[in-house]
Amino acid sequence: MAHPHVVRRKFTVEEYHLLARAGILREDDRVELIDGEVVEMSPVGSRHAGTVKRLLDRFLPLQVAKRVVLSVQDPVRLGEFTEPQPDLALLRPRADFYTAGHPTPEDVLLLVEVAETSADYDRQVKLPVYARWSIPEVWILDLDHDRIEVYRDPSPNGYRDARTVTRGQPLSPSAFPDLNLPADELLG
Repeated sequence: MAHPHVVRRKFTVEEYHLLARAGILREDDRVELIDGEVVEMSPVGSRHAGTVKRLLDRFLPLQVAKRVVLSVQDPVRLGEFTEPQPDLALLRPRADFYTAGHPTPEDVLLLVEVAETSADYDRQVKLPVYARWSIPEVWILDLDHDRIEVYRDPSPNGYRDARTVTRGQPLSPSAFPDLNLPADELLG
């Protein structure tokens, strides 16, 4: 617990980028900015990396059809103090492919977090942030428990619709109900 007289200083997204430009944070550092705090992310193991590649393969038809821009482990700007790097983001198509600036909540159709050891952190820390910023849908692929947690209908108090999808069950993003993704294909 923090000492009552200690005030934590939050970093803004701009300051966070300055830390990187100054070389204090290196490009290969696995960090993200959550509510003003620079948070170290778990290292990516081969199971995690392979799962992200599998997701990319399954969602690729949407990008080929120019229905989305797929973003892998890239920043999404959520206000002044938060810039997470979800494992996969399905973004609204934009002609510049977001070179003019990182995507913001309005650009996000679906965020996917692949959790090998980070499921509790994703669920307890990142999920409430995503809900507060009205991210319409978030999936947590919990590799340790062999399931996909699906969160929809965000509110300031969290997601109102939460369900678990297991092997043998179909899954479709709410933005693309025509895309059928069996849980087995996503979990590998």
